[in-house]
Amino acid sequence: MFLNIDKVRPYFPALSGKWTFFDNAGGSQTLKKVVDRISEFLLTTDVQLGASYEISQLAGERVALATQGMATLINAKSPKEVVMGPSTTMMLKILALCLSQTFTPGDEIIVTNCDHEANIGAWVALEKQGIKVKFWQIRPETLELHLEDLEMLISRRTKLVALTHASNILGTINPIKEIAKFVHERGGMICVDGVAYAPHRLVDVQDLDVDFYALSCYKVYGSHCALLYGKEEHLLSIPGLNHYFIEQTDIPYKFQLGNLNFELTYGMLGLCDYLSELAQLHYGNETAPELRNQMVQVFDLMSVHEEKISDRLLVYLNSQPKIRVIGQSIANRESRVPTISFVVEGVHSSTIPVKIDPHHIGIRYGDFYAKRLIESLGLANQGGIIRVSMVHYNTIEEVDGLIKAFEQVISG
Repeated sequence: MFLNIDKVRPYFPALSGKWTFFDNAGGSQTLKKVVDRISEFLLTTDVQLGASYEISQLAGERVALATQGMATLINAKSPKEVVMGPSTTMMLKILALCLSQTFTPGDEIIVTNCDHEANIGAWVALEKQGIKVKFWQIRPETLELHLEDLEMLISRRTKLVALTHASNILGTINPIKEIAKFVHERGGMICVDGVAYAPHRLVDVQDLDVDFYALSCYKVYGSHCALLYGKEEHLLSIPGLNHYFIEQTDIPYKFQLGNLNFELTYGMLGLCDYLSELAQLHYGNETAPELRNQMVQVFDLMSVHEEKISDRLLVYLNSQPKIRVIGQSIANRESRVPTISFVVEGVHSSTIPVKIDPHHIGIRYGDFYAKRLIESLGLANQGGIIRVSMVHYNTIEEVDGLIKAFEQVISG
């Protein structure tokens, strides 16, 4: 079975316009169902939670329902393990500030040089408290992280290893389950940035056995908010940042300064609605009865389609002598997502997207807040990389249109 793209695209109103969106890693297009949920909340239950009157009770039920939906999306054991907030950068900063209160000078944290800065800077900042930060470097010959290198860094003082699930530059999927097992066997915890992974593959925090996991909802077809997962035992033991009178057992609220955004959180139920409907449209009587399994069915279809459109673009890029793909050059849904980066020999990366703009195709160049990676690859002076980031609603025809534009701009 294949993803029926004609059934997918009507769910995204923006796709009916003249633009092709290939900058999805910066923010996907939003489902109408998400917008409808946000409107429903604001127009009928726009009140503070926790009061005795009926509308406040309904508002609370809606937010709780949405939080349960997000717990289902990542397969958390309980909604208590889901902390909704404004952005992944903010959520990781809050986590670092809270978790650091359990560390002592001389403790160690390991970060990578290939992450978005959100999952590096928050931890590097703890050096001011006497925490030692070590860098797990990707190997230049493979552009991948190797466990042998981590083994040389990790010690009995290592409290945490922070890394990305999928690189927002390379598109590479890291073997998080294997890494988590390795880290846990040595007494450490693991914090994963899933922002570049979650739009493409279904997250399963229990199977991965991660301690913390973060993602941005607005990059997963939803509203501009974020999700931080933490194992319940960790969230209970870590000091919160909320007001002094908020109980330390009150999770996730003790990490939600100023509370969570009610309407944007409720809007994420629209993503659950979409995935359930898509499963029914494709599988009919064979649709899984439970929402989580419906999500499994749909994301499997998505990954097959994304591999197909990735292959189309990568085959073209690999055929061009002036173009160098940064990352894996072969489409493989097991090892990469359809975030594809490249450079053109002798050409500053900033000059390419502006020439594609007149074709009504949105792509982008730069370091995408993975500045340390771009610098380590020696690409800073070239303006970083050119990135084409696709998702399941993109089509072969759109890829062919981009290739045609590249032919005029790069090969012409």
